[in-house]
Amino acid sequence: MRRTVQLIAGIALLGGCTAHLQPQALASRGFGSAVEQDLATLRQATAAFQRFEVARDAGWGAKITNCMTDPLGAGGMGFHYGNTDLFDGSVSVDKPELLLYEPEKNGRLRLVAVEYIIPYTFHSRDAAPPRLFDQPFIQNDVFQLWGLHAWVWSENPSGMFKSWNPRVTCENTTEVAAMVH
Repeated sequence: MRRTVQLIAGIALLGGCTAHLQPQALASRGFGSAVEQDLATLRQATAAFQRFEVARDAGWGAKITNCMTDPLGAGGMGFHYGNTDLFDGSVSVDKPELLLYEPEKNGRLRLVAVEYIIPYTFHSRDAAPPRLFDQPFIQNDVFQLWGLHAWVWSENPSGMFKSWNPRVTCENTTEVAAMVH
């Protein structure tokens, strides 16, 4: 009986963590079972960070960028908040270096994605791209790093691992940075 109650509580908790996701974000995207499992691990590891205060208190409170939009119209990324202790040249599915938040009309920040980064000082720009989720990282010469986005908390019509999301905007803040390509 006790085991059944624990199982039901666990299912309810899991449902609460994913209830705000659009159904498309949870549907299989054909990445393969290993990548899908890694995405599930990432969602589980970052579910509590829906509340920015929890992320800040857990170490992701360093504001890395203002709310970012693409001046060429590809979309937005939001604010980047980082855990600088993780800027060590390695990546782990359950510990993204950056959390991306979109500002809402009510002044709150909504978790939309994560970004994994490896500075060029750890992995040369001239080297083959690092990989995670069976995806190559993208070079970012502006910030001198390799980066890989994962839009696990906001459906991205451009793709799960694309840099920009056309559904993300910075219209609810004055702290906007347009990234120069």
